[in-house]
Amino acid sequence: MNILLTAVASLIGLCLVLGALLFLYTWRTARRIEAAMPPPGRFVEVPGARLHVVERGQGPAMLLVHGLSGQLENFGYGMIGPLAETFRVIAVDRPGAGHSTRTPGSAADLPAQADALAALCDKLGLKQPLVVGHSLGGAIALALAIRHPERVGGLALIAPLTHPPKAISPVFKAMTVPSAWQRRLMAWTLVVPMSIRHRAEVMDIVFGPDPVPDDFPTRGGGLLALRPRHFLAASEDLIGAAQSLPAMLRHYGTLRVPVSVLFGRDDRILDVAEHGEALVAKVPGATLTLVSGGHMLPVTAIDTSVDFVRKAAARLHVSASEQAQLA
Repeated sequence: MNILLTAVASLIGLCLVLGALLFLYTWRTARRIEAAMPPPGRFVEVPGARLHVVERGQGPAMLLVHGLSGQLENFGYGMIGPLAETFRVIAVDRPGAGHSTRTPGSAADLPAQADALAALCDKLGLKQPLVVGHSLGGAIALALAIRHPERVGGLALIAPLTHPPKAISPVFKAMTVPSAWQRRLMAWTLVVPMSIRHRAEVMDIVFGPDPVPDDFPTRGGGLLALRPRHFLAASEDLIGAAQSLPAMLRHYGTLRVPVSVLFGRDDRILDVAEHGEALVAKVPGATLTLVSGGHMLPVTAIDTSVDFVRKAAARLHVSASEQAQLA
């Protein structure tokens, strides 16, 4: 019995030491990333969040909303510059993502995130901007148009999440752990080393069949996802979306703003039929553009994505002028 107790105590001690080492490694990695990648924009306080935004250019307003576990540099990699030549472009780190923070206790579901963006539009004086949403950002853009139709001029959705997925991508499985304390334990011990170890496999799913740019970790902000708070916020986003997305479906037919959708035929995260074709079938006047490529079109197909957004903006202004003539 004494031998057994000694073995158990040794095992517990070993686990505690290993956990402490993993915690220190994670903490040190997060600190180094944040020191190397400071926020390039400014902060705007809204109910439930402190949002980091980057604003460039002048002209009609355009709000860029990134996807799950992403940040505004997913657009900054190549889209913001060209679009800012003719538009006032505002890219935002969603609550808890990038350099933004979410107020403790605040909801992370689609309505809450849409309300935060509506408040941001009011703070920045954005008059019916074109809202560009990528992946989960597409679902949030749809929620914004449904909940605050007067604040949205149109939607340009790139590989958007629009319906409850039949299956969660293995890339995001760890985020679906139902216990908050287990997710927190994972975030501060296992997530960073496992993410680094399996980076190639994960990126192949997220980007494939397109290659991953060598400078995506820095120029595209990818390293920012290797922080515990970013993982935890993304987990809350994913769980909140799963809870609130089904109720949105019945409102798609009521949308009256121009809706344009861009999808890669070989997307390995979201199925084009399940999320692209299904949405366009429900939204009056919505259009779907299919191109070669995977899920990360704002990074891997910059010219195509910029051209798509410009055409979506043109639809918005043509629609507005026609409405004025009818009035």
